[in-house]
Amino acid sequence: MTIKATTAIALCAASAFTMAQSMTKAEHDAAEERIEMNYKNAKKACDAMKDNAKDVCQEEAKGKERVEKAELENQYKPTASNARKVQEAKADTAYDVAKEKCEDQAGDAQKVCKADAKAEHDRAIKAAKGKG
Repeated sequence: MTIKATTAIALCAASAFTMAQSMTKAEHDAAEERIEMNYKNAKKACDAMKDNAKDVCQEEAKGKERVEKAELENQYKPTASNARKVQEAKADTAYDVAKEKCEDQAGDAQKVCKADAKAEHDRAIKAAKGKG
């Protein structure tokens, strides 16, 4: 890699770091309100659904809000802990949605589905903690 390319990469990384650092409290609060409004709208869209499809929709809406809030905190205060929380929120959301989708099945198929979802969640959490 040339010195020019290395310098360009370093400048891009520094610029991205500076952008993450430059979010004001007002911008953070506005983004948080937007996330909450999006959640309410997504949840309202689920009202037209029935049975487990409605439950899955609501779980997806909750999960999306949880992930977006974690990403916002990581953007506002970028730390290794906040970055890990983003990965954990994504893993938790995927798990919660998968479990809800398993409810469409019955008996052993449902048990296997939930066990698979749990195993995938455990792997994702270990990876988020750097143990995977």
